[in-house]
Amino acid sequence: MTPEQKDLIQSSFGKVAPIADQAAILFYEDLFRREPRLRSLFKEDMQEQRRKLMAMLAIAVANLKSWDTIVPAVQALGARHVAYGVKPGDYELVGAALIATLEKGLGDDFTPEVRDAWIACYTAISGEMLSAGHGV
Repeated sequence: MTPEQKDLIQSSFGKVAPIADQAAILFYEDLFRREPRLRSLFKEDMQEQRRKLMAMLAIAVANLKSWDTIVPAVQALGARHVAYGVKPGDYELVGAALIATLEKGLGDDFTPEVRDAWIACYTAISGEMLSAGHGV
């Protein structure tokens, strides 16, 4: 990610954070619509799961400019996701649901540049998770 992309991610996430729970609801609705079998991977309360998702995103976004400090935590998250039953192909579905959620949540502020920045961000995060969890 370029410094400009990191700035775009941080500023756009600042617009999503106030509607975090609604954004997480949109995300999971989209994800389960894309792949209903993924619903079975979530055994716990979805309200708590939504909170965890947005907290993880907030930490990642806040630390984009010091990426090396969060890589170990991102890799640990990837390793845990293997135990949950997440498959390598599921990451593509999650990325598509994330981008669709941001597009809905940000509306006109979801410019092509913001989209590209978020794709770069998700690619970096999912790449670390996959390498730790699946050796991909």
